[in-house]
Amino acid sequence: MTTVRRAVLTLPAALLGPDNPLPALRAPAGAHAVDPRTLADLPRDMARGIGRDPLRSLLPAPVRDGYGRERTPADLDALVIENDRLRATVLPGLGGRLHSLHHKPTGRELLYRNPVFQPAAFALNGAWFSGGVEWNIGATGHTALSCSPLHAAVVRAPDGGPMLRLWEWERLRDLPFQVDLWLPEDSDFLYVAVRIRNPHERTAPVYWWSNIAVPEDRRVLAPADAAWHHGYDRGLDRVAVPVTEDGTDRTYPRNSTHAADWFYDLPDGQRRWIAALDTDGTGLVQTSTDPLRGRKLFVWGTGRGGRRWQEWLTEPGTPGYAEIQAGLARTQLEHLELPGGGEFSWLEAYGPLAADPAAALGEDWAAARADVERSLSAALPRGTVDAAYTAWRETAADREPEEVLATGSGWGALEVLRGGYALPGTPFPESTLGPEQEPWRELLRTGVLPPPAKAPARGAAPGAPLIAPVVATPWRDMLETAPADPATEYQLGIAQWHAGDRAQAVRSWERGLKEATVRWPLLYCLAVADREEGHPERAAEHFAEAFADHAASDGAAGAPAGEGGTDAAPVRAGAGAVATALGRETLDALLAVDRPDRARALWDRLPAAVRQQGAFRLLDIRLLLAEGRRDEARAVFDTGFEVADLREGAETLGELWARVTDEPLPDAYEFRMLPN
Repeated sequence: MTTVRRAVLTLPAALLGPDNPLPALRAPAGAHAVDPRTLADLPRDMARGIGRDPLRSLLPAPVRDGYGRERTPADLDALVIENDRLRATVLPGLGGRLHSLHHKPTGRELLYRNPVFQPAAFALNGAWFSGGVEWNIGATGHTALSCSPLHAAVVRAPDGGPMLRLWEWERLRDLPFQVDLWLPEDSDFLYVAVRIRNPHERTAPVYWWSNIAVPEDRRVLAPADAAWHHGYDRGLDRVAVPVTEDGTDRTYPRNSTHAADWFYDLPDGQRRWIAALDTDGTGLVQTSTDPLRGRKLFVWGTGRGGRRWQEWLTEPGTPGYAEIQAGLARTQLEHLELPGGGEFSWLEAYGPLAADPAAALGEDWAAARADVERSLSAALPRGTVDAAYTAWRETAADREPEEVLATGSGWGALEVLRGGYALPGTPFPESTLGPEQEPWRELLRTGVLPPPAKAPARGAAPGAPLIAPVVATPWRDMLETAPADPATEYQLGIAQWHAGDRAQAVRSWERGLKEATVRWPLLYCLAVADREEGHPERAAEHFAEAFADHAASDGAAGAPAGEGGTDAAPVRAGAGAVATALGRETLDALLAVDRPDRARALWDRLPAAVRQQGAFRLLDIRLLLAEGRRDEARAVFDTGFEVADLREGAETLGELWARVTDEPLPDAYEFRMLPN
């Protein structure tokens, strides 16, 4: 018998902390990008997909960088779906992550299961964690929902048993989606049906990849003779599988020195599958209906940087992992087009596989693939997967939830309230609206955005217009006709910036600044605009003004003084998220224009607790080097520090170390992913 139940998972966990309160005006970092010079050599449809609707910013999602690295035992809400053969554990509060898939007859964990919860800056908007199976929607990279709650409920599966439904409104692309998980009675395979809907009239860019963490001491097999290789050098080259030109069999993750993606080029008509098998020929297989076209292997590599990242994401002594993945396009660098009113849907299956190790692990690649495919066909015929999808789509996809198990955000409810969308099976009731949505509900109801004093601010000073942004076109139209005041101009500028109308956004922020009593949010936006448009000196001035204005409005003694206000009174102890975020941005901007004098004045105003944070220790090194104090910069390295939100692919630590000394970079700071 199949059951779905609530559970608690206790893990050593780092707290997520507060979101960054500043609007995410910048585009995401480009670790997963392609050198534009290579596009001409790619198939035309692939090149079009890679260039389709790149994100101009992370709006309206917040940046999640408030976490640290101190872990203490924590109870995480979990949902368990199991039958007599499998037990699947899902974390609804953390993007619906499939944390574990346990095969009862063998007692084997089929996934790589991280023994800790440690966020790191790998998601599009920051916080992400490794392990299990993640559902990536939005744009190239790890979803902005990686550490966010999803709605969850029990629904009737096609066979009449219980099914776990996860759903949410993805805000980067403004699209609702659902993930349905069920276990047919006595089945060794977990079925996962996915649907992405476009309720709008316009065509929407769509991205989806299911990322599956597996132990790295496996052989990874997929039905392809070639793959598209992508590394941190941003190249994209078609290579042979399994042996590349240098004679290395890349189907074994430990054979790669450097981190890389291998997107398998599956022939048309070929059954979609990917498997990770142990030395005895057993392991995990993932298969799907045909719309989920892509398959990929990601490896960290055996180099120092890849090993350090693996250590960074878990606790010492934990074995390494690789990722096998499945997506809508051939590569993760592409996006598909979903017409207005349309949907993409498919079914995936996850389960154990037992192949002949002599064949599956042998040097004859064709024989290895054929043996895995025979084993898969015996365990789960292709027709069975297709029939399960048809039954789900016809009988279960639109079924309404029976028992709510977890609640996600209120953003979907806000969009349904505005647009009147009918989305059978994925309700977004008004009861899920919360404080963040309330100002926008009032705008919808009255045509007026509420005064800042009435609006909930995310870590802002009292009266500051930091309402969580909403940027879709209908909301922008409402803001344009709403009575103009600084808070409305601030939000209107954010919506215009998101739409790509940067000049108009700047005009809106400048209008708001003329009447604002709390000026720093508008000054911050103007600073980012200056920097993005190639005016670093002006950006530094605006950042410094924003920092000083916030310090004054937050209760620091004295008014902003001097050039840019950086010699005003000290920032009070216990500075909040705004002061910390603005201080970090301002120091970076001042150092970028070679103003160590003003950076030092600002540094001296920061509370000691802020200066000791890892990101600020990194700024301290830059400041000391700018002042010619190389020995003191080296001493900061020697004392030791950790930058909790160090970005994937970041070269900063290595670059700064090279300015301090010719000695080899210590392992603790070795996060470089490119050959060095």
